[in-house]
Amino acid sequence: MSRSLGSLERTVMKYTVSIEIALPRERVVQLLADPVHLPMWLRGLVLHEPLSGVHGRVGTKSRVVMRAGRQEFEGTETITRRESADLREIPMGSVVHFDREIVGEGMWSAVRERLTEAGPETTLWVSESEYRFSGVLMRLVGLLMPGAFRKQSRQHMQDFKAFAELGKDVREAKD
Repeated sequence: MSRSLGSLERTVMKYTVSIEIALPRERVVQLLADPVHLPMWLRGLVLHEPLSGVHGRVGTKSRVVMRAGRQEFEGTETITRRESADLREIPMGSVVHFDREIVGEGMWSAVRERLTEAGPETTLWVSESEYRFSGVLMRLVGLLMPGAFRKQSRQHMQDFKAFAELGKDVREAKD
């Protein structure tokens, strides 16, 4: 019994979602990297403020507050990888990497973003997410609602696509 309880101390969940955006990769990564645009496409964002470092740079730590319904989540985001460092002149054929970790009460996550050219005017955005839950409540959430995390990730990507391609702002949407 103690063996099975020990294995339940953490719940792990992994998934990958992707989307094509009808813009050149260089433009997509510039829009994604600019913190001014975050509230326009990151549905539920309450706050994203650097605690140390420069937004989007490796090693930067930021306080992030997200709201879903009446629930709020607060965590610390750390940028763990960003290649290319200069987003204005990305070599053709290269993959842009943007990785981050987020730690909050009862949860650790790593998100690994990959942006590639799918065509001359099209970008493929692939996002790999890994979550580790600890504590009874977060383990239950991870076990009972794994689809909600994937759905939220896909929604963020669709919102970004609508923002980048059409200028749609999620703050103006009627839910």
